[in-house]
Amino acid sequence: MPPAAAPPGIVESVLAGGPAHEVLAEGGGLRLDASAVDYVLVAIYFVFVLGIGLLARRRVSTSIDFFLSGRSLPAWVTGLAFISANLGAVEIMGMSANGAQYGMPTMHYYWIGAIPAMLFLGVVMMPFYYGSKVRSVPEFMRRRFGTGAHLVNALSFAIAQVLIAGVNLYLLGSIVNVLLGWPLWLSIIVAAAIVLSYITLGGLSAAIYNEVLQFFVIVAALLPLTLVGLHRVGGWSGLKHQIATRVPDAAQQIHSWPGNQLSGFSNNILSVVGIVFGLGFVLSFGYWTTNFVEVQRALATHSISAARRTPIIGSFPKMFIPLIVVIPGMVSALIVPQIAEYKATGKGDVTYNDALLYLMKDVLPNGLLGVALTGLLAAFMAGMAANISAFNTVFSFDLWQQYVKKDRPDGYYLNVGRWATVGATVVAVFTAFIAGNFSNIMDYLQTLFSFFNAPLFATFIVGMFWKRMTATAGWVGLVFGTLSAIFIFILSETGVINLSGQGSSFLAAGVAFVVDVVLSVVVSLVTAPKPAAELVGLVYSETPKATLSDPDAASLPWYQRPVLLAGIALVLVIVLNIVFG
Repeated sequence: MPPAAAPPGIVESVLAGGPAHEVLAEGGGLRLDASAVDYVLVAIYFVFVLGIGLLARRRVSTSIDFFLSGRSLPAWVTGLAFISANLGAVEIMGMSANGAQYGMPTMHYYWIGAIPAMLFLGVVMMPFYYGSKVRSVPEFMRRRFGTGAHLVNALSFAIAQVLIAGVNLYLLGSIVNVLLGWPLWLSIIVAAAIVLSYITLGGLSAAIYNEVLQFFVIVAALLPLTLVGLHRVGGWSGLKHQIATRVPDAAQQIHSWPGNQLSGFSNNILSVVGIVFGLGFVLSFGYWTTNFVEVQRALATHSISAARRTPIIGSFPKMFIPLIVVIPGMVSALIVPQIAEYKATGKGDVTYNDALLYLMKDVLPNGLLGVALTGLLAAFMAGMAANISAFNTVFSFDLWQQYVKKDRPDGYYLNVGRWATVGATVVAVFTAFIAGNFSNIMDYLQTLFSFFNAPLFATFIVGMFWKRMTATAGWVGLVFGTLSAIFIFILSETGVINLSGQGSSFLAAGVAFVVDVVLSVVVSLVTAPKPAAELVGLVYSETPKATLSDPDAASLPWYQRPVLLAGIALVLVIVLNIVFG
């Protein structure tokens, strides 16, 4: 639920008031003045998207082709798709909203809350995922812990994906609503139909190749917006000067540390601990290392080395993405009157979610506006398609095949995957409206991640490095870890715990992690573990090192060696933390 005092934004007003053009006209709010050239650019993009879906369909003849692209894609393709899948509506709108609200501390979501976990995934965890030849993360859970933990993980993941797909769809529909003046419900349905078309046609290959296209379109859209916006405020030094002279608690907005407003802790030490442990460790590692939406891209590669390089290659563009996402939000809070007023008074007909759209309207001329709109549409479709493609794999293999219809022909599960895609899209249409209740979309997302990802990471990390952990401990830790996060959320919503910003999500994630680990250890000590022979490829100490790399790994050139690339990325992100800290 949003804060009690949060006013409705533009999209929320549409939900309450009917057709967009009526609501926007009455409120004097946002309507993008797109010209014919802008519409042509958007139309050309849609033709390319659907064309990729049709071309990818030719390569789909088996369920592995549909769900994992036949395990044949190169690392640079999956690396860009890895980032583009995450660079959806939540990233673009949510992080620009965070930039408008919190300023530089938002960088923590990238440099603390993403890069280290992505490097850990590539160096440590991908050899286990790829080497075991699993088709999904929940399938890895089944092999390690049995059906109890597997069922809990598969169900929670499936639920989370349709909820998050709804967020992407909601924001995608809001762009169509603002651009064309259609009612929001119609915008959402049309947007869902476009994504459904190319995923149903081409499966994961269509999603991945579209994500590569979408990555370049998104950068081409946001880079001009950032440069024009910075020019309006006098460059980087002008941005800092205006924040220092116009924004209360300016030091909290200009410097990323200690990030008190973001964490909700007034004590600097507690704030740093909350960000590093809650966001940087539990939420971040929980998301990047166990989220099948991301892992699925790496599993589509042709070798263990390529699978390891996928998140590492993705980390390089990822560390610079905030410069074209967060900074526009900060600029919007200074030069867009509606956003600046809302930030100063907490009153108005907008929310921080509207910051990027208002900035586009105010600073971009026609033509560039069309590029920016195309970039936003690309981002939202990339995010939703990633959620849907991951959902259909888990539903088909981990739920339907495992618990409903076993031992059917391969073509049967291919058809189940296509119908699951349709079903997930329909459900996402309805869950899209849940997102409208949050004035800052990232509040909603961090809440979901604390529920689902934090306990899952705890179970994974203990089970991967401690062979004594048992199957019973796997599902008990997951269930009670999730329930503890929900309990913290309820305490926060009822006012028992009072943390501003996203501190309650950081706290919920930390509590869920600790509860999961403690229960996993306690339950494991009183239950019987699996024989060591059954843990090969699933537990670090029981897996021969030779099986965790390709036979030719030692002969690869330096730019294809995962550990060396990860080291370079780690040095770069440390430098960025120092420069902007």
